[in-house]
Amino acid sequence: MDRPRILVAGSINVDLVAHVERLPAPGETVAGGRLERSGGGKGANQAVAAARAGGAVALVGAVGDDDLGAQALEELRAEGVDVGAVLRLAGVPTGVALIAVDRDGDNQIAVASGANHAIEPAMVEPALAELSAGAGCVLASFELTDPIVLAAARAARAAGGALLVSPAPARRLPDELCDARPILVPNEREAYELAAAGGAAAARPHSRAGGDDAEAAGRRLAELTGAPVVVTLGARGALVVDGDGAHALPAPAVRAVDTTGAGDVFTGVLANGLAAGDDLRGAAARAVEAAARSVTVAGAR
Repeated sequence: MDRPRILVAGSINVDLVAHVERLPAPGETVAGGRLERSGGGKGANQAVAAARAGGAVALVGAVGDDDLGAQALEELRAEGVDVGAVLRLAGVPTGVALIAVDRDGDNQIAVASGANHAIEPAMVEPALAELSAGAGCVLASFELTDPIVLAAARAARAAGGALLVSPAPARRLPDELCDARPILVPNEREAYELAAAGGAAAARPHSRAGGDDAEAAGRRLAELTGAPVVVTLGARGALVVDGDGAHALPAPAVRAVDTTGAGDVFTGVLANGLAAGDDLRGAAARAVEAAARSVTVAGAR
């Protein structure tokens, strides 16, 4: 049986992770931590998750011509991800994420985007057109700039495959992207922020209450895109908002060690399911289970 084909247009970073007792407040230093270095970037993490779920995954993105970029590509190849279309940009640093993780598994992340934000549409449009043909799902994330996300959306639309968008970090949705009818996969806070940016008075960007607020934000986003929305809710699972209403998908109870990258695992496994022809709710339920397992070990992958 042929493996489902997924095209990921996304970021590639190296993660520098400090495990600390608690997350620092603004201006505060928390000492005594433990440092780890690993592959990261939403696009790369999602590509790895989709490949581990059984997909044939091609990644479009960029790294620098430095040692970090070479290491990132080597790690992706080892995971079975096709990196033939990943650019190596001379004189530009590879993206780096600085991550602090506390004893409860919560995190803070700061990203120096580097090569991820140096890509121009003309650099990747031929690869996007070629690799989207025959792909069951095209996945793009907001760690790339709007012109690259829109180029991926146009490629997906031309090829007729599903378009999945991870809108993180949250910013206003371009009209052209909404016209492409993407399935958005925000987390709860991102859903509030995106809905508020679209003019939804019911959304509360700073609320952590969940429930009706997450559903209201999801419904507003579905109105903007004309497509289903999947809101991830951390330990509470996920919420699928589609034409039949809002459907809660609870997560299994686990002991969280590190929540970094859990959303990327969810999105990558979801992309694989859609590429395989699964229905959205079934694919999302499997993605919830995979994301729950991912937080029981340290690291974004």
